Amino acid sequence: MRRQAGDSASAEAPLVIAGRVGSRRVLTAVDAAAAALGLKAGMPVSKAQAMVPELQVLPADPAADAESLERLALWVLERFSPIVAVDPPDGIVIDSTGADHLHGGEVAMLEALTGRLTFSGVTARAAIADSWGAAHALARHGPHSMILADPGTLDTLLAPLPLKALRLPPLVAAGLRALGFVRIGDLLRQPRAPLTRRFGPEPCRRLDQALGHAPEPIEPLRPEGLVEVRRSFAEPIAAPETIARHIGTLVAQLCAVLEDRGLGARRLDLICWRVDSHAQTVRVGLAQPQRDPRRLTRLLCDRIETIAPGYGIEIMALAVPIAEPLAPRQTDTLEPAAPDLSGLIDVLANRVGARAVYRLAPVASDVPERSVTRIAPLADPAGAGWPDHWPRPARLLPRPEPIETLALLPDHPPAWIAWRGVRRRVCRADGPERVFGEWWKRDAETHAVRDYFRVEDEAGARFWIFRAGDGEHRDTGSHRWFLHGIFG
Repeated sequence: MRRQAGDSASAEAPLVIAGRVGSRRVLTAVDAAAAALGLKAGMPVSKAQAMVPELQVLPADPAADAESLERLALWVLERFSPIVAVDPPDGIVIDSTGADHLHGGEVAMLEALTGRLTFSGVTARAAIADSWGAAHALARHGPHSMILADPGTLDTLLAPLPLKALRLPPLVAAGLRALGFVRIGDLLRQPRAPLTRRFGPEPCRRLDQALGHAPEPIEPLRPEGLVEVRRSFAEPIAAPETIARHIGTLVAQLCAVLEDRGLGARRLDLICWRVDSHAQTVRVGLAQPQRDPRRLTRLLCDRIETIAPGYGIEIMALAVPIAEPLAPRQTDTLEPAAPDLSGLIDVLANRVGARAVYRLAPVASDVPERSVTRIAPLADPAGAGWPDHWPRPARLLPRPEPIETLALLPDHPPAWIAWRGVRRRVCRADGPERVFGEWWKRDAETHAVRDYFRVEDEAGARFWIFRAGDGEHRDTGSHRWFLHGIFG
């Protein structure tokens, strides 16, 4: 967010943030306008002001930046993954194992995360890789703003990146550059012993962490007031039935804490810490606040096959990142209760992803593709009703598909249609139903018109087709024909 340095400052003027590095006052951040003029982080403020006289310079506030970054990490923790940590000064590290299925996979999760940040005014670069070090390097120095590294390709992807992508200390990085090492690929081809003797273990350690050969555990962020229970084992456990038994114990303890606080869980995070410091996570979401031990245990145990215990699990933690008030309800034994679908919705959502489970609701719009919207499975009724003045097809295509026809203008239905290479003779037809464009939403629809027809071919198949335009005036549409739906 741009803050004005004074009343006379222009919102279009380049803006930079300045802080101190030792005794030097340098730029710590620049906006797009300043970057376009050649300014960059690390440049002395005096040089930047000489290059851009109208430059706006605001003082850096590291404490406020750290607080904002932590708030952003907590937001990611609630919505995307159970293991999230701050990666100062400007990054967040996420372990998405066990949580990406709720968002439709890694690609969909990455797009949803960056999309929400962009919508909030935060420019972000993101990468998914097999290791924290590789994701850190690709997100900050990769060729694209969003990168998904395929397994086994880290050597190729990291080789062209600069040495600073390895998070080396400044003195070590400067010493390597003095010897002619410029990119990570230059280190990959070098023997380890001379590097270690000259610069210590740091270059090889960071290189192994980036390649995934050395562990780098993530200490997850834990907000105040988080409902969490954990259990440590004297001997590591690995058998699925043993894991399931301890999940049931943790769930019972967690539900007791939730009941004391009058809360219900909307999201559960199970974190299993292995003896090799790797964490295995399971995240489940719930359509409504719940604290039924049997239901929660069943949802978690259904995901046991995704847990790789390795040489054994030594700590199990169960947390509720999202909780909502849940008051006891009195049941009426005289009237039958409405069926509770939340259990079925929870099972489906945790198997195929929350975005794949929804229901449709009507929207007040005559344009067919805008007359329905997706809502949560248990959302309250939208209030609007389905249009009943004209029949609507059981299947509406994602977008209208062009067809070939022969019809008398302006109001006669086609004598035949050709769709997807198949020609069909029209035996019966009904229409037209005229639909006008929504001029208050788009200027291009000020005069737009569609004439819809229901047609039936010789085999009894019925289709919903329309002509773009009224058949007489060119400004109402192209007068081309399209197929928009299929009747059951």
